[in-house]
Amino acid sequence: MSVSDPIADMLTKLRNAGMAKHESIDVPASKLKLEITKILKTEGYIRNFKKLNREDGKACIRVYLKYDEETLPVIHGLQKVSKPGRRVYVGYKKMPRVFNGYGTLIVSTSMGVTTGKKAAEKQLGGEIICTVW
Repeated sequence: MSVSDPIADMLTKLRNAGMAKHESIDVPASKLKLEITKILKTEGYIRNFKKLNREDGKACIRVYLKYDEETLPVIHGLQKVSKPGRRVYVGYKKMPRVFNGYGTLIVSTSMGVTTGKKAAEKQLGGEIICTVW
């Protein structure tokens, strides 16, 4: 069965796995998903990730979730902003902040996928993919 929004599917899997306290999850691989996962790793929302090849020849990304001392997930929320029916674009001057700077905005720019802070520093606007807090 095909998925109409694979990024939203990945974010939902991350959210659900955190609530169910899973150690890791597997998501089908793509370049955009790999870049989003790299950002989640550098920002400290996940423990680690690695790209794997399954037996059927398709690649997947194994994401290892991160929990705090009370076994609560570090990712408190994930929200997909730009959807297939409504794309959301923003310039660098009007880049929104997530939870007054405590969260992370993931943006797809002409120079690649990056955080909202880095995009604003480089004076790049783009499509808002999602917010993480």
